[in-house]
Amino acid sequence: MNRPRLTHTTAALLTLAVALVPACGNDETNVDTTVEGSASDETDAAQGGSAADDEPATSMEPSTIAPSTNLTLVAYDSFPEEDTPVNEALAAFSAETGIEVEVLIAGDTGAMVSKAALTAGNPEGDVMWGVDNTFLSRAVDEEIFEPYESPALDEVDPDLTELVQDGEATPVDFGDVCVNYDIGWFAERELEPPATLEDLADPRYEDLLVVENPATSSPGMGFLLATIDELGEGGWQDYWAALRDNGVLVVDGWTEAYYEQFTWTSDGDRPLVVSYGSSPPAEVIFADPPVDEAPTGVMTETCFRQIEYAGVLRGTDHPDEARRLVDFLVGAEFQETLALNLFVYPANESVELPAEFVDHAATPDDPATVEAGTMTARARWIDDWTKVTLR
Repeated sequence: MNRPRLTHTTAALLTLAVALVPACGNDETNVDTTVEGSASDETDAAQGGSAADDEPATSMEPSTIAPSTNLTLVAYDSFPEEDTPVNEALAAFSAETGIEVEVLIAGDTGAMVSKAALTAGNPEGDVMWGVDNTFLSRAVDEEIFEPYESPALDEVDPDLTELVQDGEATPVDFGDVCVNYDIGWFAERELEPPATLEDLADPRYEDLLVVENPATSSPGMGFLLATIDELGEGGWQDYWAALRDNGVLVVDGWTEAYYEQFTWTSDGDRPLVVSYGSSPPAEVIFADPPVDEAPTGVMTETCFRQIEYAGVLRGTDHPDEARRLVDFLVGAEFQETLALNLFVYPANESVELPAEFVDHAATPDDPATVEAGTMTARARWIDDWTKVTLR
């Protein structure tokens, strides 16, 4: 940092770099298909046999499980790599049911879905978690999932299920991609931070915004979708041309944008960055020395709502156990671990948010969303964006 302000320790920076990449998984393009960690640090898994036919899917009687079966949870690469409450909750599920869960890290969301499409019907795992609403239509079209309606959906916000037409997937969490700003940077210059998408193209904010490429980054895609939702076909292309003329900087991924270009966390010169509505509470939680107020703010009128889903992979050898794992992922015990470990909101409405989220996270009143079927235009949108913005 080149000014006296909050600093992070190296360990906290690394933790935050993982934790702040929620909805849609990690936005980097590298793919790691190896199983991460050991039984102690990645909750290695084996799963048990099926429940008795007359028991509900949420029943967890160890006596009904064959202890020799394993379940593999396919997840994106922002899944915690160390012992965390997330891993501990999965271990508790194993202890209670006899089903142990091995985590297979399959890269970012796009890579994970692409591989699942190639192996549909003969999957690498049994359950997949991390497909977001920008990829859901592809997952459905490729028949990656076996339809299943979890009884736990009774406690899930119905708005999160609108894109799921036939029970193909179950909402687990959600978050918002939003433009963040460095509060101190603007205060020092007595410059009012921008508030709207239109403001970002104003010459007052020339050369201040860094965004991620939507072709290589999930938050980048989320922000592109926010502009499409707001401005419609035709209008969004003109808007991005205006951003280009106003000096927008495009980088490949969130880590580069947030930790190399954003003024709050680096020696960069961009006080505006596409990040998340949950970034401010993370900055408070990992502050060293501790702070009471978040040093970063959120432009809530720029947000796109990302929803992440889990589903039973079609062709699994253990469908009953896989359904029980999906039930658990939506249950309160697991959902309570999400906010302070993955910095996403739990889908289960019965779960109380931690104080840090209540006090510091920004929840937009009317975030941009994706309608069912619209993501078939994804490739065309990215192609148009590339021609307009990177020409």
